[in-house]
Amino acid sequence: MSLSLRALWNDEAGFLVSSELVLVATLLVIGLIVGLSEVQHAVVAELNDVADAVGSVNQSFQYAGMSSRKSNGCIKGAISGSHFVDQVDDCDNNQCDLSCDRPTNEAPKGY
Repeated sequence: MSLSLRALWNDEAGFLVSSELVLVATLLVIGLIVGLSEVQHAVVAELNDVADAVGSVNQSFQYAGMSSRKSNGCIKGAISGSHFVDQVDDCDNNQCDLSCDRPTNEAPKGY
């Protein structure tokens, strides 16, 4: 009996899941979840900045028309001009909230 206990005591080939390992693994997983959540918020904030930069670009344009007349004063050909004025869109310059809304209760059944 003593020989088998000594052999078990000296055996280092196995892996014993102890409460310390479970605690450390749990803390690592919780820390990983919190870290990934912070990375997600940082990425959303940076993409919001990129969207604000694109939204602030002035996309207005204008070109003039021209016409040609014959020697007798009649119009030979004409091209009309055009212009477009860029208006402020929804969510330009951080006007929309891109974060999560607070949780709401479900509506009663039957409605």
